[in-house]
This record gives sequence, C-alpha cells and structure tokens, in this order.
Amino acid sequence: MPLTPLEHDRRYGELDQVIRAYAGQPADDTPDKPSHALTAYLRHTWHSRPWALAVAERQLREYADHPPGRLRLRLGEFYAIPDIGLPEPDLQQWLYCLADHIKRSVEEGEVPPPATPTTHWEWHARFPELGQFLGGWFSQDMPDEFDDHDGAVDDYRAGTDPYVVARVVGELRELLALDLDESDYALGVAELGMEVDPPAPYSPSGWLALVADRLNGPRVEYGPSSG
Repeated sequence: MPLTPLEHDRRYGELDQVIRAYAGQPADDTPDKPSHALTAYLRHTWHSRPWALAVAERQLREYADHPPGRLRLRLGEFYAIPDIGLPEPDLQQWLYCLADHIKRSVEEGEVPPPATPTTHWEWHARFPELGQFLGGWFSQDMPDEFDDHDGAVDDYRAGTDPYVVARVVGELRELLALDLDESDYALGVAELGMEVDPPAPYSPSGWLALVADRLNGPRVEYGPSSG
C-alpha cells in the first residue's frame, strides 16, 4: 500500500529534505568532510529549524539500517531515494556518513557560519515565498501574459493573501540586506525561478527594491465610489 502523506512525513520527511539538498550537487561527502550540499543543509537548518537535525539523523540512520527491497519500493511502501550519482552498493554507507556528520554537528556545536545561499535548494529554503513569486509570475511566458513587469507585480498582489505578500516583502528586504554584487543578485533571482531580465534601466537589486516598495504600498480599491 502506498505511503500516505502523513506516514511519509513521519518516517521520511526530514530525510527527504536532506536528499533534496543534493539537487544539482555531487554527493561527495567523506567521513572527514561534509559535501557542499550537506553544508548548505546544515547552515540553513541550524538557522531555521535546529530541532529538525536530530530528526534527520535518526531517519537517515534508520533508512540505512533497514534499506527497502525492490518490491516494497515498487509498491510505494518506502521512500525511494532519487538517483544522486552513487552506485547502489555505496548508498547505505553514504547515508551513515551523512548521519554521522549531522550527529557531530549537533553534539559538538559545529555550525556552518552564516553565508549567502550557495545551492539551488538553499536559495529556495531560505526564500520560499519569493521563489513562488518569481517562478510563478516571471517565467519566460511573462511577456505574453502581462504588458510589463509592473503588471505582473500588480496581478500577484491583487490575487494573493496580504499575509503572503507581506512575507514576500520581508524576504525581498532580507535578500537586499545581503548587499551582494549585481552578478550575485542576478544569479539569486535566476535560482529562484526568474527567467526574464529586470526592466530597463534597473539592475537586479534596483528592481527588487522597486518591487518591495510596490508590494508594500497602499492597496488601491477598485469599483464605484461611495460618495
């Protein structure tokens, strides 16, 4: 019987987050050094959900202790780890290696220092609502759907709960506070799903600041006046 969403999260939810952190990244962890992907996972999770590290360590170790057979995977009764570029015989030891690194990080307080996101997973983990906004309203289809960038921003604001809009504004302010080079802002918005250039003459950071102000401004009420 396939896993229910609740059962999946209970048994594999944080394991899944760890594995997702390897999207586009090599699984080159060694017993002496965590990979770039695991370091990004540790950095963000220590900052946002430190309690989840113990859950991840337990789920990784339990999965490695009791690897599923092909039949149970085919029936959907177990979480199927996607291809991460490792031979199947090496997968079990790799999972133990990840669990050991997470355990050491928690027990010895080895916390990666704050830094700009360095992987696709970390960008989206740190700026989830901004990723939804940029990926949903500024894909390559944006010029066919809206007259201009302002039209896309206004459409998002008009159809989105104000609390979610406020979160996007907060994430925009946080991103701007990183004070990155313009090339790094261009990389960041691309990682977050933006597939079109900012409108001329704005730089990536200048346009992000403009968007934050536009989303944060007073809402215009449309319809007949009451006077």
